[in-house]
Amino acid sequence: MPLFSLATLHIANPEDGREVINLNKGWQFYFAYDVRQHPDIIDVTLPHTWNASEAFSKNLTYKRETGIYTKKIPASRNWDNKRVFLYFEGANSVATVLVNKHFVTTHKGGYTAFCVEVTHLIKPGQNNTVEVQVSNASRPDVLPLCGDFNVYGGIHRPVSLIVTDKDCITPLDYASSGIYITQRRVSEASADLDITTKLSLTNKSAFKIKTEVLDSAGKIIVSSLNTVSDTSKCAQSLTIKRPILWNGLQHPYLYRVKVQLMRNNMVIDQIEQPLGLRYFKVTADKGFFLNGRYLDLHGFGLHEDAEGIGSAYTPVNYRTDIALAREAGATALRLTHYPHGQYLYNLCDSTGLVLWSEIPFVGPGGYTGSGYIKNGDLESQARQVLTEMIRQNYNHPSICFWGLFNELKLDSDDPIPFLKELRAQVQKEDPTRLTTCATFLDNEKLNTITDVIAWNRYFGWYGGDFKEMGTWADKVHRLYPQMCFGISEYGAGASPYKHTEQLSRPNPEGRFHPEAWQAFYHEQNWRELNERPFVWAKFVWCLADFGSSIRTEGDSTGMNDKGLVTYNRKLRKDAFYFYKANWSNQPVLYITDRRNTQRSKPTTDIKAYATYKTVNLFVNGKLVSEPAKPDAYHVVQWKDVPLQKGVNNIVIKAGERGKLVSDSCKWVMAE
Repeated sequence: MPLFSLATLHIANPEDGREVINLNKGWQFYFAYDVRQHPDIIDVTLPHTWNASEAFSKNLTYKRETGIYTKKIPASRNWDNKRVFLYFEGANSVATVLVNKHFVTTHKGGYTAFCVEVTHLIKPGQNNTVEVQVSNASRPDVLPLCGDFNVYGGIHRPVSLIVTDKDCITPLDYASSGIYITQRRVSEASADLDITTKLSLTNKSAFKIKTEVLDSAGKIIVSSLNTVSDTSKCAQSLTIKRPILWNGLQHPYLYRVKVQLMRNNMVIDQIEQPLGLRYFKVTADKGFFLNGRYLDLHGFGLHEDAEGIGSAYTPVNYRTDIALAREAGATALRLTHYPHGQYLYNLCDSTGLVLWSEIPFVGPGGYTGSGYIKNGDLESQARQVLTEMIRQNYNHPSICFWGLFNELKLDSDDPIPFLKELRAQVQKEDPTRLTTCATFLDNEKLNTITDVIAWNRYFGWYGGDFKEMGTWADKVHRLYPQMCFGISEYGAGASPYKHTEQLSRPNPEGRFHPEAWQAFYHEQNWRELNERPFVWAKFVWCLADFGSSIRTEGDSTGMNDKGLVTYNRKLRKDAFYFYKANWSNQPVLYITDRRNTQRSKPTTDIKAYATYKTVNLFVNGKLVSEPAKPDAYHVVQWKDVPLQKGVNNIVIKAGERGKLVSDSCKWVMAE
């Protein structure tokens, strides 16, 4: 399937009116505080964040300040009668753009794109200097105000130059594609589409809009040709008979919509967008339905944060994270706590993962802090980011939910009136999707703000017992039988290098977060959640460890270790394989606690995750007991297995239809 990304697309046919030129290479970077005549300047390629730059790693931990990026852009002499735009997919968090030393714009918000016209400042036939001053300093008028994650500074997403005819499909509608494909009525029999194209026209020539829907093989399925009567937009309606539906992981079928702007019957601009036809709903008693069929939405919260790069993700990093989520068997992702890069949305469109995308309206949760304080500038910025998120991602079929906030408190200014305004804004911008939120409060005032709601619950980690997850869910369902609610976060910290031979709950704020407890935590919580299909979504917190400067527990200061994969993505923790056994359709045979190689007790319990009917255990080449049967959640255990002094070879074997598979590890018992 094709991946549609403005930041990576280069249309090599300027005669069609538009070129998109990748500007990621050839930037120079230095810190704004360095006002020496010859500051320390380094060459960088975008995406980039100074918080992960090796050149500054000896001096930096997590700096929130201002950096300056500069680049020379050669402008073609053929641009005399063209329009030129700079497109930034994301600069964290406030970016001020100058061209040839002249101010162009300032954009607030680091996780949504912005686009600005620079035609009047570009000098054709010459080198033009672009300077971008980027600050990730904390500000009371820029989201996020706080949060359990790092706000890495820099131009951390791609940058492009867009060159168009003087008349074009506008890139200035909140940096969207300018194309809005609304699915009015979709079924197996037909799909009715309303397509709006936003325009920027300089005169009232004989303009037409030609729109074609192409199938995956490039065949035109349906088309429409309309005369433009409004210089700002053109509306069209199309119907597709017997459509192939976008059906999640089972069959994520994508059409393509090609929109062409024509003047005097000549194509002067064109845009392509993905189209995945689907319909969905959430019910209070049965959960999520895609195309009329129940779909258990389960998966992970996901941060754009990885070792050595921070939030400066490249396509390779996005593909790695999505591959891990799919390997575990996720059907959905919650994109926390901000809109993610376009490449990820494209990947989820083509692979079939259902998405919850949210704005960075993040409260302090259980930490100190005032939470929401009524601030007109902040509210304006939240509205801006919400509009940008929706318009820039309007056509992605993978998105089913727009998230309005995460863990806001109610102990300062009341946020509820403003949250209701945000919901009304979503309903105006995009009535085809559902609004949601992630709360940690049991407060009736929050229950009806969004179409559906979800809770962050950590029973068995931050207090409470595992059984409380089910007890709590049953109570909420009983008290509010018409409310659609899910679990937006549940999880426990773990280090793959910390172990214990006696399972016991660790201190969440301590340094000792054994891997075994995380695995046990998820086993118990998933049992409770899986038995309750009315919980419309279940999101593990989280896919991978991520940087958080407020954290002082676990192996590493400044790290949230609740991920099921390590920060460098090289190691899957035990709990990852538990979900792979329960969520995916792949065979699993995995010995847990395998990294606990140094043993002191003469006997031990051995546990494995297995999708086979029976499993045999061998210790030092000898069969231990009869073949064991995994339980309904693919957990198989052997109690009080004796170990010998020195090296012990642990092997499990299983097989079906004559194919034998095995897993093994070595444990050493002290002499």
